[in-house]
Amino acid sequence: MTPDSPEILRDRGRSLEDEFFRREDQRLMERLKQLKAAEATREALAEASGITRPAVLDTLMELGVRAETLAALAIVPLVEVAWADGVLDARERRTVVDRAGVARESTEGALLEAWLDRRPDPKLLTAWTHLVRGLCEQLDSEGVARLKTGLLERAGAVAAASGGVFGVGSKVSRSEAAMLARLEAAFTPGP
Repeated sequence: MTPDSPEILRDRGRSLEDEFFRREDQRLMERLKQLKAAEATREALAEASGITRPAVLDTLMELGVRAETLAALAIVPLVEVAWADGVLDARERRTVVDRAGVARESTEGALLEAWLDRRPDPKLLTAWTHLVRGLCEQLDSEGVARLKTGLLERAGAVAAASGGVFGVGSKVSRSEAAMLARLEAAFTPGP
């Protein structure tokens, strides 16, 4: 047989075809595995949050929210208010820790410490906003009002923890007031 004989060319063609389909099968299997993992993550997030709308769950997943980090999102507003003026002082830090109500040795506690040491990425506030809007869709008006009131009370305490000059004047800075308004706006249905 010569290197150009029809049998060798046919065998070489089959070999290349087999290799192509083997790689294609691997790619498809990997994609299926990714889809199954995403679905499991979506289901866990839905169970942990109570949110059922796929679009909201997908947005939260795109922002990196997972069931195991969901509880940490509840403390993001407190941290954002504390950092609103660009500086976090000892009184604000203490108030955030007190109002967060998380154990220091928990995942949430570790995240809180990191966020108090260094201002968190703005996408966390975006993720929190999507979470709140998703929760508001699931709750009745009374539940939304309780959630909103509780959050704004805790965030307001953080804003009032520091500020004023020698105890005179407003203890809430303009930037903190703006952040409080932004947090309140998250409870209003939006895009």
